[in-house]
Amino acid sequence: MNEKKSCAISRRSFLKGAGAVGAASVLAACGGNSTAASGSGAEAAAEGKVINIYSWNDEFRTRLEAVYSEVASTSSDGTVTTLKDGTEIHWIINPNQDGVYQQKLDEALLNQASGSTDDKVDIFLSETDYVYKYTDAEADVAMPLTDLGIDPDTDLADQYPFTKTTASDQNGVQRGSTWQCCPGLLVYRRDIAKDVFGTDDPAAVGEKVKDWDTLKATAEELKAKGYFTFSSYADTFRLYGNSISQSWVAPGETVCKVDQQIMNWISDSKEWLDAGYLDKTVKGQFNDDWNKAMGSASKVFAFLLPAWGIDFTLAPNWDGPEGAWAVTNPPQEYNWGGSYIHACTGTDNLEHVRDIILALTSNKDNLLKISKDYMDFTNTVSGMRDAATDDSFASSFLGGQNAYEYFAPVAENIKIAPLSSYDQGCVELIQNAFSDYFQGNVDFDRAKENFETAIMERYPDITAVEWAE
Repeated sequence: MNEKKSCAISRRSFLKGAGAVGAASVLAACGGNSTAASGSGAEAAAEGKVINIYSWNDEFRTRLEAVYSEVASTSSDGTVTTLKDGTEIHWIINPNQDGVYQQKLDEALLNQASGSTDDKVDIFLSETDYVYKYTDAEADVAMPLTDLGIDPDTDLADQYPFTKTTASDQNGVQRGSTWQCCPGLLVYRRDIAKDVFGTDDPAAVGEKVKDWDTLKATAEELKAKGYFTFSSYADTFRLYGNSISQSWVAPGETVCKVDQQIMNWISDSKEWLDAGYLDKTVKGQFNDDWNKAMGSASKVFAFLLPAWGIDFTLAPNWDGPEGAWAVTNPPQEYNWGGSYIHACTGTDNLEHVRDIILALTSNKDNLLKISKDYMDFTNTVSGMRDAATDDSFASSFLGGQNAYEYFAPVAENIKIAPLSSYDQGCVELIQNAFSDYFQGNVDFDRAKENFETAIMERYPDITAVEWAE
């Protein structure tokens, strides 16, 4: 295939996943790949002096500074980290909200081939909801790890298999790696558990929430005492969404298919909301009402969260004493989130990028330190098994409980749902459309119509929506 034709195909593929991010998003390497980025682990002729890393918050920077031995210092404003050899890491941070991060990243990728050496993207991060857009083989904006000299079968052998699958393209070539594995648990208020069940023991509470049917009976007990089981219908979405049997949009197709599991979420959420098991005043997540539902004055019994959710959302919103919360098994195994590290095609810092990815995603000791310092559930199977039986990993926020005892078995049983380039928009817009339905603002059919309109506006190449029922 000639270079022009290959570039055109890749450009279309990447644009397809860009949606509302804009038509400026194109294949980074069109116009000529960097010779340093080709071959199997070939050494760059000379490493650049600036490593540009694109992300949406300082999470990756703090983890890198905690475990990467080459770090010398970081500027007071957190924008520049200097390594011991004088190389500077420049952190380009844009918020995830409203697609801003992806828009800024895509604009940078547009200039990747023609930009000056010190302006090139070297590393960028993606989330599970849109990782497939960037690992697409035809887009070729994320380098195969083997081109960095990383062998996923040996160097990353201890990673959870589903994270390797998530970071791979449609041909099974791994184009990213992560320090995180994000199994989810049920996180509950100890005081409410004692009031309703007479115990806050995680094993005993786990029996009360072990599956959806049992949890529904437990929700009646909680309601009788004046408590909500969860804060919002959005709290349960990831459990259903992780169980879909087909991708929202299959490769090469233009029809968005709403899986039966999503329809189950809609019907179950309406039932639970009408029954009073959910707080009708909390509309969605990551808003003021949801944050307040995590406070001491709230009547919400539990949240469904991964490790990062406890660290980033629950702990900052809790205004009571430490030890008020505990974790137990969820009613259904699920994964929520994950930040993937990608080497950008065209980087002039192959050695540094390889070292950073290996240090942050394959070094078991480094990952255990991240788990201990930040409560991340990290991405080595053996490491998390060790943590699950090590009392030094107990959390003061959780009253001395070792959450890894519950996280580890969930992680080993996660099967990643089929991914597509449209996942982020589908996940966001289906919740937005049916939030109006749950709140009584529109009927069921109008909610469906609103989703159809919204998804085709976000992704103009989608021609129809097919509903499971």
